[in-house]
Amino acid sequence: MKADFKPEKVVIKNTKDQTRDSRTFTLAFADGKKPNTYSFMPGQFNMLSLFGFGEAAISISSDPKIKDTLDHTVRKVGNLTEGLFRLKKGDCIGLRGPFGKPWPVDEAKGKNVLIVSGGIGLAPLRPVIMHIANNRANYANFEILYGARNPGELLFTDEFDQWKKIKNTNLQLTVDAVPPGEKWNHTVGVVTVLFDKMQSTPKDTIVMTCGPEIMMHFAVQGLTKKGFSEDQIYVSLERRMKCGMAQCGACQIGPNFVCKDGPVFKSPITKALYA
Repeated sequence: MKADFKPEKVVIKNTKDQTRDSRTFTLAFADGKKPNTYSFMPGQFNMLSLFGFGEAAISISSDPKIKDTLDHTVRKVGNLTEGLFRLKKGDCIGLRGPFGKPWPVDEAKGKNVLIVSGGIGLAPLRPVIMHIANNRANYANFEILYGARNPGELLFTDEFDQWKKIKNTNLQLTVDAVPPGEKWNHTVGVVTVLFDKMQSTPKDTIVMTCGPEIMMHFAVQGLTKKGFSEDQIYVSLERRMKCGMAQCGACQIGPNFVCKDGPVFKSPITKALYA
């Protein structure tokens, strides 16, 4: 059996609730030698498997330089994730990976980086933030635009202050609505309203965006109106992926397989989604 098809046993070392239906699982390989050969790039994913439920593609949300553990931030949306949420520290699951095309962190060296994200879409971009923080001298200005439906839907809120301290970094937040009586000192509106406030310009900038597909569609439209070219905007797509190796066809979009050719694509692919 090919190694790519055989899950590795991993242990849940810790869990952390992010929102009412999102949780970060910190995993460690049961085989203590595996971290010596396992590595990933920001934007890649693993196939997580749970006996009796199957497996699902989940983006890696941890710092790429950390070798002994892996973070996966999961939203509870189906049978497998509901089963995963019932597990606790010390329980074991299966893991295959990493798979997929990563964010263009190498191509972005020496350039400005703009992140545009919504909701759970920040999870696969968190490794980019950490990678830039760890290699700050390799990148120019850095800006993060992040939005959610309401303040309670924002991920990684305890890390925002740390991100703001990254040199030459601007973090801007927005929510669609603020519940009555709740304090909110940032913008109100969809994430694209931040385009009028952002510091980023098209010159020498790479854009990475992830969130609901309709959000990414309008983000690409808004950015192109600001002068960004489609070739400098990258999106990450989420599809039901069964094999992770472009063998089953479950995630095919036209000639592309999201698991192999993505999940990160240049933004022109969004036109195919809304043609």
